[in-house]
Amino acid sequence: MKGWITGIGFLTVSLAVILAASVLLAENGSTALKAGTAKVVISNKKPRVMTNGRVSTGVLKDIYARALVLNDGDNRLVIITYDLNCLDVATPILRSRLKTEMGIKPEYLILLATHNHNGPIQIVPDNFDYGRWLADTLVELVREAVQKEKGPVRLHFGSGDGYFIGASGNAPVDYEIQVLKVTQEDKPVALLFNHGVHPLQASLDKIGPGHPGYAMDEIEARMPGVQAMYADASGGNQFPRVLPELRKKLGEARKKGTEYANQILPGPTKALAKELSDAVLSIVNGPMREVTGPISSRMEVLSLPLAPPISRAEAEKRAEGFPKDVGLVPYPDRNRGTNWVRTLLYWYEKGLPFPTTTTEMICTDDTYMWAKSDQEMLTKYKYSIHDELPCVYEEVIVARIGPMPLVAMQGEICTPIGMRIKDAFRYEMPIMVFGYMGEHNLYIPTRELVRLNAYQAKVIQIQYGSPVGWAAEVEDEMVSGVIRLVKSSLGSN
Repeated sequence: MKGWITGIGFLTVSLAVILAASVLLAENGSTALKAGTAKVVISNKKPRVMTNGRVSTGVLKDIYARALVLNDGDNRLVIITYDLNCLDVATPILRSRLKTEMGIKPEYLILLATHNHNGPIQIVPDNFDYGRWLADTLVELVREAVQKEKGPVRLHFGSGDGYFIGASGNAPVDYEIQVLKVTQEDKPVALLFNHGVHPLQASLDKIGPGHPGYAMDEIEARMPGVQAMYADASGGNQFPRVLPELRKKLGEARKKGTEYANQILPGPTKALAKELSDAVLSIVNGPMREVTGPISSRMEVLSLPLAPPISRAEAEKRAEGFPKDVGLVPYPDRNRGTNWVRTLLYWYEKGLPFPTTTTEMICTDDTYMWAKSDQEMLTKYKYSIHDELPCVYEEVIVARIGPMPLVAMQGEICTPIGMRIKDAFRYEMPIMVFGYMGEHNLYIPTRELVRLNAYQAKVIQIQYGSPVGWAAEVEDEMVSGVIRLVKSSLGSN
C-alpha cells in the first residue's frame, strides 16, 4: 500500500513538473509557430437588407474578411474576422467544407464578427445566397492564408483601456482593449484586437465597416506590412460615448432625412476610429507578454436556463392587439416582434412541453427557435436547418495558445459576463475574450438585464420568436460554464 501511495505521489509530482515545463517553454517562445494572413473584400454588389434594417444603396467603404492562421506543426488554428454583425448562414457551410477539404475541425475555426450594422444581414431569406457565396469566399481566404504560412513567429499579448464607451442596464463599463501581436523576425505581421462596444456607423444606408473598419485602416497605414484584425468583445450592452451636442445634431439630421445624417456621421465615426487605433498602438508599443507556444482547442455547447412561459390567458390578452393572420414574419418586418406571442399560443394549442434550457431548441437560418421535439415545425423549416451542424445555443470555443486561453462565445455577450470570466483568470495568466462568434447574435443577458426586462433580455423572444424568455440565472450559468471549460483546457498542452 505504501509503495502504491508513493507511486501516486510520484505521478502527481511528475504531471505537475510536465505542466510547469510546458508553460515555461510556451512563455520562452520555444515552440516553433508559423503564421499566415489573408484579406478579401466581401461587399455586396446588389442592394441587400443590412443589419440596421435598411436596404443598402451602394458602398461608402468596402467591408472585408480577414484570416489569421497559426500552425504549431501539430494543430492549425484559424481565426477569421469579418465586417458583419454575424456570420449566420455561412457558418455551418464553412465548418463542413474546411473539415472535409482541409482537415480543420470546427473547434479550431474561430469565427468573429466586428458587429458591423452596415453589412448584409444573412437571416433574411432573400440574403441566403449572399451567405452561401460568403462561405465559398471564406474557404478560399483560409486556403490563401495557409499557403502564406511562414515562420517562426512569436506571439505577444497586451491590454489597455479605451475610455470612449459607456454601458447601459445598470452595468459597469469594461474599457479594456486586448491585443495579440504576431511578429516574424521581430517585425509585426498581424494584430488581433478587441473592444466591447457596438460600432458607430458612417452612413445610414450605405455599406461600410463602422468605426472598427476605419481603425483597422489607420493601424495598417501606420504599420506597413501588418494585417489589423478587430473583433468585438463582450459588448452587448456597451455603446460609443457621444457628446450631448453631437447627439442632438444627429437627431436633428435624422429628422431631416437620410442624406443629412449621412453628411454628419463620417466625422464622429472616423474620430472614434482614431481614438481606438491610438489606444491599440499604445498597447503594441508598450510592454507585452510573450504567449508563443503549442496550440490546442475545444468547443462545447453550454445549456442555458429559460424562464417558465406566461399564462395562456395573458398570451391571449397580449395577442388582442397583434395581427393574427400574418404567421411568422422574417426580419425586418414590423410584426416580427410579435412572433413570439403567436408561437406561444401555438405551443399551448399543440400541448407542447415548454423548454427549460436552450439545448432543447434548434435555431433556423432565419432565427426561429424551435423545440427539437416539434417535428411539424422542424419539417416546415427544414430548408433553413442544417442537419449535420445545426445551430444550438450556447457554443463556446476555448483555444489555448501557449499559456493563454482565447475564449470565443456565441452571440452578443453582455459586458459583466465577459468581465467576470476575465477576472477569474487575469491574475494567473493572460486571457483573451471575444463574443459574436459563429452563428447568430442572440443576446446573452445579465441577471440585472433580465430583472429590468431590458431589450437585451427580450431579444430571445422579440427577434428569435422563442415562446419563453431567459431565467435570471443565465448570467451565472454562462460564466460558470465558460470558467469550467477554460480550466479544463489548462492541462491540454
